[in-house]
Amino acid sequence: MRYTKYILSFLIALLVISPASGLHAEDAQYNPKPAIFHHIADSHEFDVLEIFAVPLPCIVYSSATGVSTFLYHDGKEVNGYKCEDGAIKREDGAFFLDLSITKNVFTMLLAAVILIFVFTSVAKAYTTNRGKAPKGMQAVIEPLFVFIRDEVAKPGIGPKYEGYMAYIMTIFFFILTLNLLGLMPVFPGGANVTGNISFTLVLAFVAFIAINVSGTKHYWGHIFWMPGVAVPMKIFLAVIEVIGVFTKPIALMIRLFANMTAGHIIVLSLISLIFVFGKAGASMAGSGLGATIAVPFTLFISCIEVLVAFIQAFIFAMLTSVFIGMALEDHSEGHHTTD
Repeated sequence: MRYTKYILSFLIALLVISPASGLHAEDAQYNPKPAIFHHIADSHEFDVLEIFAVPLPCIVYSSATGVSTFLYHDGKEVNGYKCEDGAIKREDGAFFLDLSITKNVFTMLLAAVILIFVFTSVAKAYTTNRGKAPKGMQAVIEPLFVFIRDEVAKPGIGPKYEGYMAYIMTIFFFILTLNLLGLMPVFPGGANVTGNISFTLVLAFVAFIAINVSGTKHYWGHIFWMPGVAVPMKIFLAVIEVIGVFTKPIALMIRLFANMTAGHIIVLSLISLIFVFGKAGASMAGSGLGATIAVPFTLFISCIEVLVAFIQAFIFAMLTSVFIGMALEDHSEGHHTTD
């Protein structure tokens, strides 16, 4: 029975990828691309096992019609807005502001609620169980908290790490929660948030602000007028250093986005082998061959994905800490310590 949960997860995943969504009637060939990109993209509704859709609230604004609110329903038209293919479009092509609760937004709000509940419970436990060994949720969160503090914030940022603890802990636990939620594709809230380039762009922008606002005189002097080198070389190096100011957050953005998206695509592609080899159910022998290949590899990659969820949250927090530490470092006071 130890593998029951993995087998059930795999069977559910089979239902997630609907063979009908990628079937070409003219040649009875299954094309997995539409189904894969549909499940990793943002949308105004949650598909549950491809059996029914859970609509999400749409909030749109245009100067012509003002604010319009409605539940998403494919093919529905409201005040000149049309729901189509998981998105909202305006028939006249005019500009409008979309403030809807998409599945990515819903998942972020869900993650925030989960974290508020967890950390409120842990904080209460510290008060009620003062002097006692941690237990329950406190026993789970405390080792993670201490690890990030002692192995990420302290060595990365240096003596001033305490002023950045709230930020570093927030991005670590927020990214981790979203990564784990994203591993449950049939669960309402299991959206591919960290595999969305817009989301990682915002995280990178916040990191960019935190890094450069923290910059000392030495940090900016090193960028624009590097000491100890000839003037022509100062100018040349200044260009490179300014580029480096932007490449740091860009690296954070691309790393998280690419790793999480790639993991989801690999899992969905492996499951699709069953329908590709079986020609969407036309060949049972082909489906059996596809399952023989897909099942063990999907289970293996799914386990790796859980590990990657923790690793990517750790790497984002670690690199952010290191970049902030580089901005805070003052050579006139010597290198910072981790004490």
